Amino acid sequence: MARTKAEKKEILEKLEGIVKDAQSMVFVNFHGLNVGDTTQVRRKLKSENVGFFVSKKSLTRKALDAKKIEGILPELTGEVGLAYGKDLIAPAREIYEFQKKHKGSISILGGVFEGKFMSKEEMMGIAQIPSQKTLHAMFVNVINSPIQGFVMALDQIAKKKTV
Repeated sequence: MARTKAEKKEILEKLEGIVKDAQSMVFVNFHGLNVGDTTQVRRKLKSENVGFFVSKKSLTRKALDAKKIEGILPELTGEVGLAYGKDLIAPAREIYEFQKKHKGSISILGGVFEGKFMSKEEMMGIAQIPSQKTLHAMFVNVINSPIQGFVMALDQIAKKKTV
């Protein structure tokens, strides 16, 4: 069913709001994604404070053109959705995780990161960055490891001296 001009204007306004407020956006091809998986993706994204919006590609392009983002817009093929959020990495990471589980039904086409268009490969690289909690845990482990080794060495020295 064709959309009226009023509906298109409403959708365009929502898209412009998303483009203006989002720190990061991922263009997603969701061709072949069934209703159950779509619901699952939306729930997971929502739990991570990531939105997901589907509109006509022409309206998406208009909203992106209005923001004047640096670089070249990646080719948007197939049925395209927009995952967006205030977190720089969460939209890409969550879509990537779902993409790994459901090969062929959903894929990253590119995105916008720090005000620049990114290719599919660049967004895939960003998607593989662990969450901030994971990075903190990794950092603590790196700091703790030498200390733990030192304590174990002191413990062995103490055991030898008491024997």
